[in-house]
Order: sequence, then C-alpha cells, then structure tokens
Amino acid sequence: MLLEINDIEKRFGDRQVLDGISFTVDSGEAVALLGSNGAGKTTLLRIINRIIEPDAGEVFFDGRPMDRQALEFIGYLPEERGLYRHMPADRQLVYLARLKGMPRNQAEEAMTQWFERLKVGDWSHRYVNKLSKGMQQKIQFIATVIHSPRLLILDEPFSGFDSDNATMLKQELLRLKSEGTAILLSTHNLQAADEMCDKTIRL
Repeated sequence: MLLEINDIEKRFGDRQVLDGISFTVDSGEAVALLGSNGAGKTTLLRIINRIIEPDAGEVFFDGRPMDRQALEFIGYLPEERGLYRHMPADRQLVYLARLKGMPRNQAEEAMTQWFERLKVGDWSHRYVNKLSKGMQQKIQFIATVIHSPRLLILDEPFSGFDSDNATMLKQELLRLKSEGTAILLSTHNLQAADEMCDKTIRL
C-alpha cells in the first residue's frame, strides 16, 4: 500500500476529533473522506502532511513512517489556499515546483502542459490577485500536481469552480488516477466522490 493510516487519534482540549482512524490508499486508487463539518477531515489531512502531530497512531508512506522526504512525493491542496497574491502565476508555479526539487526546464515544460489542459495560457503572466477565484483555483491545483506526485491529497478541490471547470478538474483527476496516482479526496461533492472514488471513509 502507498499510504497507510493506522489508529490515528487526535484531541483538542476535551474534544476527541479523531478516534482510531485506519485505512489505506494504494497506487491508482481514489479514496473519499466524507463527514460533516467538524468531523475531523481537515485535521486528518494535516496529520498526514505532518503539519500537526497525532496524539496516537502512525502514518506510513510506501511502507515507511511518513517523514519530510516522503512529502516530496505528495501533492497537497489545502482548503485554505496559499498562493502569493502579488506574484505572476507562471513565475510562482516554477518557484513552487523548484521547491519540490524539479529543474527549471522541467518545471516550465510541465507548467505549459498544465496551462494547456486547464485553459490557463492567456492568464499565465497575470498577478494572482488579478485573477478570478476560479482561475486562482486552477493555479493552486497546478501547483499541487506540477511535480507529478505519487499521492494527491485534496481538501475540497472543487470549491470555487463552476460546473464546467469542476468537470474538467474531475476528468484530469481521473486521468492521473488511471496513470497510477493515488488520490485522497475530502469533498462535499458527493457526485464527484461517487464517480471518482473506489472506496469511502466516513468520519
């Protein structure tokens, strides 16, 4: 299994947010995390990405405990987007890709391919704060996938998209899945979860 979640527990004060959560995600598999607001979905995603630590339990990536090196093979799209608003989209994507270890020429080539797939090219030189919310979401998604991660962790990826662009994004995720990328998806879009995911974890 590519990702293994074993008996994760997390408490904030007197509130038990996660209580012994376990599941796996294999390469080429998409898994949906479902639950009401406050059920712990985002908390779990942050634990997997080592943003916060669990009170108990372990996370394994490719058979080894999750560490900073493993994070290089993960693309994480948080619900709270984090682009640099006063930086051109194309420069920003190359910068973020290089932080993941990509050479500049490979980053620029991958960026151009994603611009074509998501129909961003005409907007690529604009500052992020001059883009529409939907276009910003596309740039954030490209930043998540540009380094060809083995695992995608997506927190409400369809938020801010109209139906046409949500469909485009879903098709790209299915393409990546067919190529072997593992996907862990937290979403309120039940139709997308049903169409994309092989199994569902309810929190």
